[in-house]
Amino acid sequence: MSPDSRATLRGVVERVTFHTEETGYCILKVRPEKGGGGELVTVLGNTPRVVPGEEIEARGAWVQNAEYGRQFKAEHMKLARPKSLDGLVHYLGSGLIEGIGSKYAKRIVDKFGTEVFDIIENTSARLQEVEGIGKKRRTEIRDSWMKQKAVHSIMVFLHEQGISTSRALRIYKTYGEEAVQVLQQNPYRLAADIHGVGFKTADSIAAQMGMAKDAPPRIRAGILYALDEASGSGHTCLPRPLLLENAAKMLDAALELVELQLEGLLAAAEVVQEHIGGEERVFLATLHHAEKRVAMRLRTLLERPATHPPMDEDKAIAWCQQKTGLALAESQQRAVKEALRQRMLIITGGPGVGKTTIVNTVLTILRAKKVRTVLAAPTGRAAQRLGESTGLEARTLHRLLEYQGEGVWGRNQNKRLDGDLFVIDECSMVDTQLMSRLLDALPEEAHLLLVGDADQLPSVGAGAVLHDCISSDVVPVVKLTEIFRQAAQSRIITAAHSINHGLMPDLKPSAEADFFFLERNSGEEIQQTIVQLMKERLPARYGFDPAKDIQVLCPMNRQLLGTRAFNEVLQDALNAGHEMQFEVERFGIKYRAGDKVIQTRNNYDKGVFNGDIGHIRTVESEPVKITVAFDDLLVEYEPGELDELQLAYAITIHKSQGSEFPCVIIPLAMAQFIMLERSLIYTAVTRGRRLVIVVGEQKALGTAVRNGEGRRRYTGLRERLGKG
Repeated sequence: MSPDSRATLRGVVERVTFHTEETGYCILKVRPEKGGGGELVTVLGNTPRVVPGEEIEARGAWVQNAEYGRQFKAEHMKLARPKSLDGLVHYLGSGLIEGIGSKYAKRIVDKFGTEVFDIIENTSARLQEVEGIGKKRRTEIRDSWMKQKAVHSIMVFLHEQGISTSRALRIYKTYGEEAVQVLQQNPYRLAADIHGVGFKTADSIAAQMGMAKDAPPRIRAGILYALDEASGSGHTCLPRPLLLENAAKMLDAALELVELQLEGLLAAAEVVQEHIGGEERVFLATLHHAEKRVAMRLRTLLERPATHPPMDEDKAIAWCQQKTGLALAESQQRAVKEALRQRMLIITGGPGVGKTTIVNTVLTILRAKKVRTVLAAPTGRAAQRLGESTGLEARTLHRLLEYQGEGVWGRNQNKRLDGDLFVIDECSMVDTQLMSRLLDALPEEAHLLLVGDADQLPSVGAGAVLHDCISSDVVPVVKLTEIFRQAAQSRIITAAHSINHGLMPDLKPSAEADFFFLERNSGEEIQQTIVQLMKERLPARYGFDPAKDIQVLCPMNRQLLGTRAFNEVLQDALNAGHEMQFEVERFGIKYRAGDKVIQTRNNYDKGVFNGDIGHIRTVESEPVKITVAFDDLLVEYEPGELDELQLAYAITIHKSQGSEFPCVIIPLAMAQFIMLERSLIYTAVTRGRRLVIVVGEQKALGTAVRNGEGRRRYTGLRERLGKG
């Protein structure tokens, strides 16, 4: 659909074909005012509430829909109570007001005409003059009308503050009739109470409402925001001077003023200050609690010996080798023995070093001894891979812990999990809060085996649990470094290990290799090459399906080589659509049947989770609905839910953690300098199963390989474990 003109449409709402309170999205049938031809037109737009009979003024553009013809796509809609008698009957009889149906609506309008609203509000006893209306119905009508009026007034107020329909509805549902009062007293409560409303939105609303820049509620909210932003970058805490500096800069406020309000937050226990690593560090209270719980529960595990059934380890390993037909190297046998001896153990190492073989051996031996095993991983894809490699059921940690949304966990310290040995794979992805939830839910006699690659990117959430446990020198760790012969034949694996050791991988081209570097020296060349690879060369050479088998992994979202730009060009190249194809555009993204998409947050009602990748099966209109296939699961989305769904022809390397793809393409250029570091590139390369292609500047690859520092995470877990 493409706009053919800018216009204003005025008329009367005859019918509400579709409306969702969750987002305000609506499809209306409108009769234009005189001179509009008299025929009903379809209007698409957003409004918090709409009632048949209302007068509408919509600004937007006429668009041509292949299936439904000419429609009006409204960018702004203004609705008003009807003035005509027919409009009043339609409006009152719409079901808006309890106690009034179409029959009573006509009687009331016939009796009172255009004075009807004044009668209901101020002299409602007169409603009993209408045949069939007694005291009970009259009271019901007035109470319902006053409630509707209150909702409408709140929504108008919120809109005047520049708040979108969907956010206004969230605010009203959270605070009810106190919404206006809450905003006037402290608009920064929005950032704490409502998902999707951050500090910047609340700050903008506060400024419009006249709140001073140095007002204490603003300064306190800014400090909490600075800590929340830090947690988004992986920190569980910040050194006090750094926090004060960041908050003062962001708030454009005096350091002394920020320090004063920080003391207030400490006194109210909204934040916690603790001496760690030779300095004062400040935590959000929730993260401080979670980190302390992780340390305490781990120390409890470490203090107790393993209680697996007694066995001759050498005989058990020999029996397992005979049963599986797999011969274990000496280093692998040592790792298996360690796993059988310890209450808790970490197994870490890169690709091709035999982590899967060791886990399978441990599981085979212990299951033969009737030990109850439980397998889990942080993401759906990682759990699926764990299940495939072991032949056993594996669940996501959220499913294992029976997370029900809204912070409700079915399994916790009051209702613990069942099992003897808990194996958690891809542990580099587990953040502090999730690890706290898991450890709290483990049974008293549980054994814990954590498996992961400590050199990959740390968790997206706050903390560096695996890294801190390993570097504490308190938790038993088996570090695997030997690459086994079959794995050593893969240049993906040898390249990954070279990168991990700070060495440039072998870039010499080889026709039979599974790792390639294609040098291109401008962003445009890199982008064009990748489009050509996906559209033509790789399908022709390897038979890959571009939408299913090939994944572009970008260091960042923005810039020419970011996910947003790549998704636009790849969508046009691989799924351009045609004039007859209906598409939906929301939040700046066009959605078409056949598109590859990724779920961006956990949705327990739909059964899809952050990082799940699927393909759009159908896009329907009137009402608009998108159906996405995630493997065998079909999930429906309304327009207002599409902020959970992004195109996934290209995703960030961070989003790829825990997943594997047949073919991975990585764009690299010096323009991404801020993101070029070793663990990022190492993680990207290890996501490819059959083929990895790096396209870009050799200098950028060299910069990333040499930069082994990564970005430091401020946490306190390592020190807490050491205190034990």
